[in-house]
Amino acid sequence: MGVAAAMNDFVRGVWVVAYREFLRLLRDRARFVSAFAMPLLFLVIFGAGFNRSVGPLSEDVDYIKFVYPGLIAQTVFMVSMFAGLSVVWDREFGFLRELLIAPISRSSIVFGKILGAAGIAVFQGLLMLVLAPVVGVPLSVLTVLKLAVLLIVLSVSLSSIGMALASRLRTQQGFQIFIQIFMFPAVFISGVLFPVNDVPRWLEVVSKVNPLTYGVDAVRQVFLTSQTVTVASGEPPILGIVFFSHTTTVFIDIAVLGLFGAAMFFIALWMFNRQA
Repeated sequence: MGVAAAMNDFVRGVWVVAYREFLRLLRDRARFVSAFAMPLLFLVIFGAGFNRSVGPLSEDVDYIKFVYPGLIAQTVFMVSMFAGLSVVWDREFGFLRELLIAPISRSSIVFGKILGAAGIAVFQGLLMLVLAPVVGVPLSVLTVLKLAVLLIVLSVSLSSIGMALASRLRTQQGFQIFIQIFMFPAVFISGVLFPVNDVPRWLEVVSKVNPLTYGVDAVRQVFLTSQTVTVASGEPPILGIVFFSHTTTVFIDIAVLGLFGAAMFFIALWMFNRQA
């Protein structure tokens, strides 16, 4: 009975914290629009600008089709990373103190914050699917289901990073500056705008250390597997990440993200529990 009551309190705490994150999104329309507008701007500027000069990357995949899945992963990344901003905001305005003294565990607060941010990120990532017919990427129910599962893993992993950072950064200004410094380099080296297997060696190594790279590649493989993506003999593949002549699959990408997300979650939980 004690275990059941503790689990009930834990689930209730997670739900309350996550629900509050959803309410905050509904009331902050500027945040909702900006998270959708940035990838759209990238698609218009980079897609239209480089599509003709870069040319088709394979038989059925032009540059716009190549960039579009990466921008969905970028949307999830940007929304997930700002999960920690709500923690900093709550700390500045005193609400975090009320949460910490409330009769709920700190682990339920971390779970709730991460799940709330992940739910918002997945929703906004799936919202990008309205552009699929415009870009010319075919959609099916199975593709959407695969994408939803993948975005959940990606968003939970990346939200954990934001939570870990928020446990140490004390002001919104400091958090936003730090996130901007981290976020844009991570996006540019993740393969959103170019194949990571066809870059200088140093950039390829840095890209493979970036967890977002595996999220971008997994989303791209979900969308483009049905396309003809054969490349010329001797050319590096545009799908998958090459490790010692072995090219990753969607399942390997998800496994890497899952392991990274689990590690970051426990780090975030440990750092949050150490707060006074």
